Amino acid sequence: MTAISQSVDLDRRGRIAVLTVNNPPVNALSQHVRQGLRDGVTQAVADAGVGAMVVVCAGRTFIAGADITEFGKPPKEPGFHEVLDLIEGAPKPVVAAVHGTALGGGLEVALACHYRIGAKAARFGLPEVKLGLLPGAGGTQRLPRVVGVEKALAMIVSGDPIGAPEALTHGLIDEIVDGDLTAAGVAFAERVLGEKRPLRKIRDLDDKVAAVRGKPEVFATFRKSVARQTRGFRAPENCIKAVEAAVSLPFAEGLKRERELFLELMASPESKAQRYFFFAEREAAKIPDVPADTPAKEIKKAAVLGAGTMGGGIAMNFANVGIPVTVVEVAREALDRGLGVVRKNYEATASKGRLTAADVEKRMGLITGTTDFNAIADADIVIEAVFEEMPIKKEVFAKIDKICKAGAVLATNTSTLDVNEIASATGRPETVIGMHFFSPANVMRLLEVVRGAKSSKAAVATAMAVGRRINKVPVCVGVCYGFVGNRMLHQRGREAEKLILEGAPPQQVDKVLVDFGFPMGPFAMGDLAGLDVGWRIRKGKGLKSAVADRICELGRFGQKTGAGYFRYEKGDRTPIPDPDVEKIILEVAKDTGVQRRAVSDDEILARLLHPMVNEGAKILEERIAIRASDIDVIWVYGYGWPVYRGGPMFWADQVGLKTIRDRMLELRRATGDDLWTPAPLLDRLATAGQGFVEA
Repeated sequence: MTAISQSVDLDRRGRIAVLTVNNPPVNALSQHVRQGLRDGVTQAVADAGVGAMVVVCAGRTFIAGADITEFGKPPKEPGFHEVLDLIEGAPKPVVAAVHGTALGGGLEVALACHYRIGAKAARFGLPEVKLGLLPGAGGTQRLPRVVGVEKALAMIVSGDPIGAPEALTHGLIDEIVDGDLTAAGVAFAERVLGEKRPLRKIRDLDDKVAAVRGKPEVFATFRKSVARQTRGFRAPENCIKAVEAAVSLPFAEGLKRERELFLELMASPESKAQRYFFFAEREAAKIPDVPADTPAKEIKKAAVLGAGTMGGGIAMNFANVGIPVTVVEVAREALDRGLGVVRKNYEATASKGRLTAADVEKRMGLITGTTDFNAIADADIVIEAVFEEMPIKKEVFAKIDKICKAGAVLATNTSTLDVNEIASATGRPETVIGMHFFSPANVMRLLEVVRGAKSSKAAVATAMAVGRRINKVPVCVGVCYGFVGNRMLHQRGREAEKLILEGAPPQQVDKVLVDFGFPMGPFAMGDLAGLDVGWRIRKGKGLKSAVADRICELGRFGQKTGAGYFRYEKGDRTPIPDPDVEKIILEVAKDTGVQRRAVSDDEILARLLHPMVNEGAKILEERIAIRASDIDVIWVYGYGWPVYRGGPMFWADQVGLKTIRDRMLELRRATGDDLWTPAPLLDRLATAGQGFVEA
């Protein structure tokens, strides 16, 4: 075996040259990988004893993408296009042998090869769209020529990978293999030589793109089908344009068009935000004083206290990944009702083809319902999901403290309450931690891991590990009312209610945020979540919200009652403006002496978002959040902040902290409301010309 570069080796298996990429952890296409592939292919071509080549990777995966740490930096030779042209233009067959994932540039390498084989579990995809980009090394030109235009569009615009069986069906790979992948690759290459198969260059294939040439309706139909999920994103449209180029232009010209569209995206604010968020999500897993090797408790069995909407959803997360979970409820009726909802959720998923009937039964079989608290005695983690009232939560924790085994992690799903006070009800506060799931808990990706004053590092590590295992994005936060997400949301909600009193109807306020990129505005969101939840919390704390309270007093709790801030037709979630709510708003405005006026969309956006940013600055200064990017991860995954705007703190940096600070000072002068006073951190950074993300 000969080392070609620091990460590529060349070996001879008879007349087959094997190029092995070894660039852990994911064999990214760093400069030394590109160099190794170029020099290795060059050597193999020059060697008269070599009849064919196999490209394979060491470790757990094939090439899983470009080295994105090189983005935005001066290019290093050799260029990726040069390497791919060399592979595709080789006068000897080149076979890609794929295991793990061939993603982005990795799949583009495979597409440049003349043949492709894959392990059973291999996956293939072009996920660049998720970074606000498109495949920039021929992926948009080669893939449609192999799998057809419609399949290529679906793969490129979604960014989602496909498995080996599907890849085989669509012609992306030539064979699925078992056993030693290198040996399988060598054997396949020998067959290619023995059968004198031609050098199959994808760039020369035309039949599948020709099939839709002169059929613009194919692209029109596709655009229409993805319009809703791609709203606000720039990359999906450029991806479609690039595939259109593959159909209408010769290969070389299509590559040029792909490059133009790629560079346009690279310079876009949307891609900048999405690339920032990619790294932000990975940073969120790091807790400075809890090293990655901190022992986390192995979770073999879980328990959830409460079978309501949240409790049932939390239980589903464990069953989904094969962890047995016991659900405890006080009354049998409530238990049966809750488990019934869980079953309906699974059956709804099955009806859409995403689960089989056997999957439903398997997962339901992992969920055990009981009214016996003692059933949690052997659980490794217990998550409380009872009413959001401190006396009830403390009573529950005092009870489970006596039942749960030593070392069990005791978690509360509280969305606002003091985790330290809850922990004080036990004799083992070091095992108590907050695990704040977001509704619906079986769908939403965010998990706020709330670290109490006495929470052990092991408890923190366990909660973070559990979150990842159940496919959540866990973010560690400190203890305060509402933690990070709800604390900032409260500021937005305060201004939203003021705005409707001052003259902006709920539908206008909601539309401003939807136009910004949120899936819904604050009033439709309140209706979806249930207005009674916030009402109950306010009453428990002795707080009032004039309009919201009056709406709730009428039994209007949102979608579940057919009316909240908006009215809803049966079976339809579309919010309909309601004159009855307008009447309530006018009455409250009159009673409180508010002078109504026309409110601009610009003012609405500033008044909704600037207080959130200001509160985020306070959260950072109080060290409730570890870093500004953690706040952004919370808001993207928990509250629907559009990822192409990066999150509230990143967005604030792009707007300019001085701009935000000065607008807040203007509002303070205009209103006399001290709530518009800029946070000290915001003021300091604005004065220094700095941003949150770089601070």
